[in-house]
Amino acid sequence: MTTSLWRHADFMKLWAGQTVSELGSVVTRTAVPLVALLVLGAGPFDLAGIVVAQSLAVLLVGFFAGAWVDRLRRKPLLIAADALRAVLLFSIPVAYFAGVLRIEQLYVVVFLEGCLGSVFDAAYPAYVPSLIGVDRVVEGNSKLATSSSLAEIGGPGLGGALVQLIGAPFAILVDAISFVVSSVSLLLIRAPEPARPPRTVTTPILREIAEALDLVRRHPLLVPLTLRSVIAHVAGSFYGVLYTIYLLEVLHLEPFVIGVVISAGGVGALIGSLFAARTIRRLGIGPALIWTAAGASAIGILTPLAGGTVVLATLMVFLPQLVGDGLQTIEGVAELSLIQGVIPNEILGRVNATLEVLSHGIAYPLGALLAALLAETIGVRGGIFIGWAGMAVSILLLVLSPLPRVRTAADAIPIAADS
Repeated sequence: MTTSLWRHADFMKLWAGQTVSELGSVVTRTAVPLVALLVLGAGPFDLAGIVVAQSLAVLLVGFFAGAWVDRLRRKPLLIAADALRAVLLFSIPVAYFAGVLRIEQLYVVVFLEGCLGSVFDAAYPAYVPSLIGVDRVVEGNSKLATSSSLAEIGGPGLGGALVQLIGAPFAILVDAISFVVSSVSLLLIRAPEPARPPRTVTTPILREIAEALDLVRRHPLLVPLTLRSVIAHVAGSFYGVLYTIYLLEVLHLEPFVIGVVISAGGVGALIGSLFAARTIRRLGIGPALIWTAAGASAIGILTPLAGGTVVLATLMVFLPQLVGDGLQTIEGVAELSLIQGVIPNEILGRVNATLEVLSHGIAYPLGALLAALLAETIGVRGGIFIGWAGMAVSILLLVLSPLPRVRTAADAIPIAADS
């Protein structure tokens, strides 16, 4: 019987560092647009440029990041990515203090931070199984999801408060410091990382990227998961573009109420992270993934249908945030744990990067543009409904896949071997 990760000293260091880093990143997510708006006088086109810079980084670097992660030790990559991101973010308050901050610098910082984030996001899920073992990834991912949930609850409020107290450029210092903390926590991990397999032949990096794409294309579990993720990210971007407008201009909610509604998602995600491991153990990893996705979709219909009195409309968008985000957190833990369990470690970095590029580098920005165009034609509520419908329909890909009969990652190994 394996001991709890509460007693795993190295994992606790990793978890502590990531908790601080997640909080700092949410603060920056709040502060960067405010730097553009309040300090640089940016308009809608300038803000769109920030989003494009983030997506472009994932699209251009993501595939290569995955290949590098599978060639090199993951821990040094994680440390370097965090340290360099800290330097980049430090440059914003320094430039502001010197009186030379420009919108172009924000674009460059956001783009380069996104490039380094792609490396980190490819290496991190590949490093965790080597640190704690594949048999404990569900527990580990559940605890790490708790960090993200706590950041979503407290980060926006902290970011807003810091912007008011010390100004938007200096609020970004919090994230820079958080990356330093994360780097130090990784440096303090004593467990040696297993050496990468020796390279007996020199394979071109483009061929290694193609190998990951081919595996994603042929794998009987990755195909439905990937297709579902692409559709869900296209549909989910409708919420990303239209949700605040919908709450403010269609439902006529006050800004404070909107903040409460959005924070409910963080609370729900926190609850979901606490129950993820036991839910997956009870239902099985495949059924848990499907049932939680279906449950989130079922309650999610309340969002496009919201209306009536302000109290009723608030309740109808509050419940999908609270309950739906909790269920989606369990779904995310199950999906990541399944991928970590069935994909060989020597290609796990490339697979992670491939999925990230397809979902965040391609699907999400395309969906955002589509959402803006459709909203002009069918209205904001119509766009929100299409977003919900796209995410709901995508679940059918999971139902019709081998996932319903996969109770543990071990059950999926024979399926993977046949791919």
